[in-house]
Amino acid sequence: MRDEIAPHVQDITRALGGKVSEQEIEKELSNYVNVYRVSLDTAKRSIVKKHGGNPAHLSLGISKTIRELVPGENSVDLLVRIVSVNEKSIDSDNGARTILYGIFGDPTATVPFTAWEPLPFEPARGDVVRVANAYTKEYRGQVQVNLGVRSVVTREAPDALPPAHSGGGGPSPASVRATPVKVVELREGSSNVALTARVLGVERREVDVDGGKKAVFSGVLADGTAKTQFSAWKDFDLHEGDVLRVEGAYVKSWRGIPQVSFDERALVKKLEDAELPPMDELGRSPRMWIEDLSERGGGVDVTVRGILIDLKEGSGLVYRCPECKRVLRKGVCRIHGEVSGTPDLRVKAVLDDGSGALTAVFGKDLTEGLLDKTVEECIAQAKEAMSQEVIRDELADLLVAQPVEARGNVTSDDYGLMMIVDQAKILKVDVREEARAMLEELEGPA
Repeated sequence: MRDEIAPHVQDITRALGGKVSEQEIEKELSNYVNVYRVSLDTAKRSIVKKHGGNPAHLSLGISKTIRELVPGENSVDLLVRIVSVNEKSIDSDNGARTILYGIFGDPTATVPFTAWEPLPFEPARGDVVRVANAYTKEYRGQVQVNLGVRSVVTREAPDALPPAHSGGGGPSPASVRATPVKVVELREGSSNVALTARVLGVERREVDVDGGKKAVFSGVLADGTAKTQFSAWKDFDLHEGDVLRVEGAYVKSWRGIPQVSFDERALVKKLEDAELPPMDELGRSPRMWIEDLSERGGGVDVTVRGILIDLKEGSGLVYRCPECKRVLRKGVCRIHGEVSGTPDLRVKAVLDDGSGALTAVFGKDLTEGLLDKTVEECIAQAKEAMSQEVIRDELADLLVAQPVEARGNVTSDDYGLMMIVDQAKILKVDVREEARAMLEELEGPA
């Protein structure tokens, strides 16, 4: 027995970085397996967690949880329940062949899978299976498990995987039920979510997938809490105004903004129109706090109220590269070198609402409206003053310390939040009263 567990003792030691002696680990592992009669997988995980380690660092004879999976892994072992399974015929170099696809679940998460080779048994929804030598890839922004020629899949007893519990308190097969969320609750990396929303707009486009063209239907969904962009990788016959119930969607992000995606694995059902508020109401831009946008990672068509506390460098009259549209510095583009620039107007300002701050970018049309001048008039003014800074100074006098309402998409990156402003207006409000109201909303009345 000692020889049999020796490699696992060494595996635990590596996962703990040598913090615990092999003798102590061997004693604990033997107790778990021989005295308490728990599985080797559970024993190894328990020991590593007990000593402050991460079970994901185990590599020998240990099953990973779905939540621990990342793209690009080989020789992955899993203990999972089949949430759904379907057949599909595809064309290959050897002619037509049938593959299986569906969703695996365990108590931590769900993940799409594809079996490229026949399984040794007829898989069914609810089966608990042990998977050895699978591999993971990224597909449409989400990790996916692939079962190839080296993979081994065996059916286990139904109680080999602990059941997850539904919101009603009763047990259900692990992760079979999609997790209900509101649009405002969407977070990058979530999978098998369920939401009810109205289609505010949809369009068909073609993208290159695996060397071929595939139709994808994209647009905007809203449910009254927020809006989100979506991509449907199957033709669900979606139309503007439809109220949908989507189960089995997953969430990825673009520049920090959570986006919903769903494909043939998802259940998409059209509901009665009265299930959600009408189009004109859902089409309004919800007011959000910058703190909440930061936690979400961004937002689609949101409204923020705050004070413009500073103008950033590059505001005012600028010149752009005619090739890549980057702003020139002393007539030089960092990509195309010295070029003859195209004049433009913009504002890059810091907008603070009391809960946080973001960079608000106003384009030419909005900046012309704020200045009540055209770009040509600004060029003439700069030439007369022999400095482009005169336009920036005028914008600073006009905007800094002013309460502003801005509407647009908010993205995020390593430098923080940025709103590309579509609409903006200077508010005529009592700044102290507005600040007091915001403070009360954040902290509650005194």
